[in-house]
Amino acid sequence: MSEQDDRSRFEAVYRRTYEQILGYAVRRCSSPEDAADVVAETYVIAWRRITELPDGEAGKLWLYGVARRVLANHRRSERRKLTRHTELTDEIEHLYAAPSHHSEQDGVDEAMDMLADSDRELLALTLWEGLDPGEIATVLDCSRNAARIRLHRARKRFAKALEKTRPSAAGFASRPLIEKESG
Repeated sequence: MSEQDDRSRFEAVYRRTYEQILGYAVRRCSSPEDAADVVAETYVIAWRRITELPDGEAGKLWLYGVARRVLANHRRSERRKLTRHTELTDEIEHLYAAPSHHSEQDGVDEAMDMLADSDRELLALTLWEGLDPGEIATVLDCSRNAARIRLHRARKRFAKALEKTRPSAAGFASRPLIEKESG
């Protein structure tokens, strides 16, 4: 393939996937600037490895995998900032907020914070990105069955964490994390 063919192919992939990869990064970064950095690095890697980039839908999933690894590197420094922010928020809540005033979202956020990064990522790939277990398997570079098992376990751990933050959530584990509308 010539460099012009590579360029044309890259530009087509970029136009077709940019919004999805940007959305992926925006939902996982603390600032638009960080998300832009993650997206830029993802596409730099895609350009360098254009011969490895699969065609069609597989290419989008390949880019999600690249973005996931770029984000993991980015999170090493981001995690330190987030930890400091969380500690400060917890301290302020304990000093100034009555425990009975927690909203439902606080309980969900708190339950998500109790999960391992890998569980949060699985749930986010399902809810935010709308990926099914087969697509998640491609992004995580594992079998479809492994992705389904990991997702099932992540949902169970989320339900247990949610029960700890909101005792009224007991029985949540028996319901699906998301329900798709039929029609």
